[in-house]
Amino acid sequence: MRSIWNGSISFGLVSIPIKMYSASEDRKLDLDMLDSHDNARIRYKRVNEDTGKEVEWKDIVKGFKKDDSYIILEKEDFEMANMKKSKTIDIEEFVEEAEVNDLLFKSPYFLEPQKEGGKSYNLLRDALKKTGKLGVATFVMRQKEHLSLIGVYKNALVLHVIRFADEIRDPADLKLPSTKVSKKEVDMALSLIENYTEPFKLDKYKDVYNKQLMKIINNKASGKKTRSKKVDTTPTKADDLMAKLKASLEKKKKKSKAS
Repeated sequence: MRSIWNGSISFGLVSIPIKMYSASEDRKLDLDMLDSHDNARIRYKRVNEDTGKEVEWKDIVKGFKKDDSYIILEKEDFEMANMKKSKTIDIEEFVEEAEVNDLLFKSPYFLEPQKEGGKSYNLLRDALKKTGKLGVATFVMRQKEHLSLIGVYKNALVLHVIRFADEIRDPADLKLPSTKVSKKEVDMALSLIENYTEPFKLDKYKDVYNKQLMKIINNKASGKKTRSKKVDTTPTKADDLMAKLKASLEKKKKKSKAS
């Protein structure tokens, strides 16, 4: 793996030199955009809107428009905006894992200790494990400040970039129904949930979409047709809800007996 950020974690007066690696990868198939007339590839170009000429990456700079002109920003300007946060992931407090809403999570990154950081790295990891807490930290990467949580995954420190409060939309704008649900229906739903509850095993879940899409691609390449399966998307009517819950519960119980 190639590190995408080098610096240090600090909590209190303890400083841990680390390297950051992306903890996830994109599993999408690499599809090209084509012209439907002749299947020629579509290319994107960086074009100067005044001259119409293509601009090379080495000649591109970033700028902020102020009045009628641009203020050009250099790499050093971004670092100087907050030199400490460009080099340090500063843990400001610790919180209980259960207090964090999953809606906040965005991207996970593995943290690896650099030279001389091994013992302090293990200290933070073991302490987080024992307390079940997460460290709340801020840092700057790719010219953007990030809010993050630091925890443990399979004996390694993992940093989760999370959303700031102003990045979460207000659900009050949604048109949510006010339909009442009976106690019997709730009890039946609770029973169904209980019967479907199992220990979470990540390896149990596989990304099958890419595999199925690749099968379709191979079939098309060999001139075969792929049969489509019908999916029932009929919404459950309010007066059928109890019957559907009972049927679901019976189906699960039969499946459990069979296995």
